[in-house]
Amino acid sequence: MLSVTGCTSNDALSRQYRDGDTKNYISGDGAVTEFDAKDAAPAVNFTATTTDGKTVSARDYRGKVLVLNFWFALCGPCRVEAADLNSISASKSDEATFIGVNVRDEAGTAESFIRSFKVPYTNILDAKDSAVQLAFSGSAAPNATPSTVVLDKAGHVTARILGVANKSVLETLIDDASKR
Repeated sequence: MLSVTGCTSNDALSRQYRDGDTKNYISGDGAVTEFDAKDAAPAVNFTATTTDGKTVSARDYRGKVLVLNFWFALCGPCRVEAADLNSISASKSDEATFIGVNVRDEAGTAESFIRSFKVPYTNILDAKDSAVQLAFSGSAAPNATPSTVVLDKAGHVTARILGVANKSVLETLIDDASKR
């Protein structure tokens, strides 16, 4: 079992990422893709299990913007962006719901990361069947780790960030999605 230590983004894996080493993850460059409402694909649907064993569905979150962040415990850039995601999830809680999507780890490893980085929002495990990742296959696929995908209130993808999410950019994407 892997143990994640430290609750700052100054740990060895975060430093590795900051030094330009992309070992252990598929590097994204922070590229943002926005999707026009007139070209919207069908609403995204998935069912998954949270780290504490509950079943959730994309439909459970209709009526509010949904932000999904795809991550795993040994991902340096995931550690770097954790504090910003925590902050945004708190400041935008009236507009958006955040869900972390762990793409590689077992529950214990994911829970250790969640505790260490004080992640306040729901996290789901997607390593076994990749159901959540597959729900985004095509133009909005989370092809890097981390990736962040924003859905509007009806469940349509409005934006995707491949790589570390820039705080002000993500806040703007949430604001834009809430207006659709």
